[in-house]
Amino acid sequence: MIAFDFNYYKPSTIAEAIETYITATSLRKKVIYYSGGTEFITFARTNKMHADVVIDIKGIPECNICEIQGGQLIIGAAISLNKLVETNLFPLLSQTVKQIANHSSRNKITIGGNINSQLIYREGVLPFLLADAKVKIASQGEEKVVSLKKIFDRKMTLDEGTFLVQIIVDASFIDLPYLSLKRTQMTKVGYPVVTLAALLKENQIRVAFSGLCSFPFRSKKIEAIVNDDSLSERERIEQIASHLPASIVDDSHASAAYRGFVLKNLLVDTFEVLEGKK
Repeated sequence: MIAFDFNYYKPSTIAEAIETYITATSLRKKVIYYSGGTEFITFARTNKMHADVVIDIKGIPECNICEIQGGQLIIGAAISLNKLVETNLFPLLSQTVKQIANHSSRNKITIGGNINSQLIYREGVLPFLLADAKVKIASQGEEKVVSLKKIFDRKMTLDEGTFLVQIIVDASFIDLPYLSLKRTQMTKVGYPVVTLAALLKENQIRVAFSGLCSFPFRSKKIEAIVNDDSLSERERIEQIASHLPASIVDDSHASAAYRGFVLKNLLVDTFEVLEGKK
């Protein structure tokens, strides 16, 4: 049970969503946008999240698109993870989100919700980081398309009153050779010890990680090491492990030492699969 009352709105247009936000904030209400609601319900039940007004964007048509248009894959923020798996328009994305939670939960979790998650994992963003994705965002007075990396720095950094409408991927990325690997401590369903996503573009391996540090990331410095043919595979793996952007997570799911061990094994698998496709 959620211990506080809140007003729920489900607008049918972007303009209506923004108008609802402006009206509520003018009354000093705490407002959140959500595209799935699973995380809000979970955290609200334990008093870790509070809102006076909830604006559900699932009723907005632009947030429910999942198709290729004019050489671009357009994915609405309200598309469920299972819908991404079923349509399989971007195989790397499909395989990555297929490993999140269980089938029933993936019917409710949306790609926008996963990327905006307060949890450290946010695995759904990894393929988009690798594919140099763009996003469509909406706020008072404007809708605009910007680079994902402009608003995602370890986590989403949207301005107050702004919400994610769509993620846009150039179609040239969707059929590239790829690899998506997730390792958990005990069962297949669970928080990742490490998730690795990789793409091969123009004979260069792109790689991104989740669960390793306290945020998902793609590192150009690490990719330079990955693709440095002057180094042996063992040397590259050791250098990658020493060039992480932050310390390795050490928590109840896995120790830092174990996560480091898993990282090295995943890199071995990545080299074996993708270097053979160059």
